[in-house]
Amino acid sequence: MRPAPPSGALALRALFAAIPLVALTLALPLANRAEPRIFGFPFLMVWIMGWVLSIPAFLWMVGRVERRW
Repeated sequence: MRPAPPSGALALRALFAAIPLVALTLALPLANRAEPRIFGFPFLMVWIMGWVLSIPAFLWMVGRVERRW
């Protein structure tokens, strides 16, 4: 049996899990523009790709807070 996570771990897990969700849903109207172009792609596409590629890092942080690894 694993030891229980620290008392503030629940809030920290929720924060790490919520950041990509907020960035991909609520922040899209702020990032919704065609210019500037980054490597030929519209800014919105780069924004979405960047967050999709960073989600594993946030999930890894959740796992670290839970002391799974």
